[in-house]
Amino acid sequence: MITTSIGAEPHGRPEALSDEEVVRRIRAGEPALFEILMRRYNLRLYRVARAILRDDSEAEDVMQQTYVNAYTHLDQFAGRAKFSTWLSRIATYEAYARVRRRRRVTETETMSKPEHPPTVAASAEIDPERQAYGAELRRALERALETLPEIYRSAFVLRDVEGLSTAEAAACLDVSEDVVKTRLSRARGLLRDALFATAGLAIGDVFSFHAARCDRVVERVFAELRIARPTLH
Repeated sequence: MITTSIGAEPHGRPEALSDEEVVRRIRAGEPALFEILMRRYNLRLYRVARAILRDDSEAEDVMQQTYVNAYTHLDQFAGRAKFSTWLSRIATYEAYARVRRRRRVTETETMSKPEHPPTVAASAEIDPERQAYGAELRRALERALETLPEIYRSAFVLRDVEGLSTAEAAACLDVSEDVVKTRLSRARGLLRDALFATAGLAIGDVFSFHAARCDRVVERVFAELRIARPTLH
């Protein structure tokens, strides 16, 4: 086990380092710096995995496996693409692998059963306060996104929620840019125009990733990799 302390540095805080510099230093013997990358991309990976799997617990599992895979294969990051794109692509592969395994199990057990669309539960609570109204808008958008087929939902989350470029989204999904454009267009078309226009300002808040979830994923990954948790100053 390697213990590394993350503290203040002469040229600024480690958290302000670029992804590439953090990766270089991890390779050079500072494994605890991996927490910086995890906290930097926890929200993105959660959203990507959650959009594909539609399950909070499985999304966390995908995040954990993604980080473990990324850390153990960090030498394969060649810098040809952004580190965030490389990491998101690993998460996407892992999430779709779980979808395929899930489908094989489902087809084996219930091959003759028709697939039912997800049930959308209407909220019974009405809160006149602005904060509650904004939360309801977010929930309404999340429910609408849940009804999209996964190939459209993942494209929408990568492009419109996470703000990736078409090229970056294509790299994550391992498809062409034209395919991403087509899927994104289809996703937007499937969402009702009125809902999209009303909830547009809340798009960046969907599938919130709270601090407790962030800490839990960081702790699980560091435990699996047997890296001592550093103290961020």
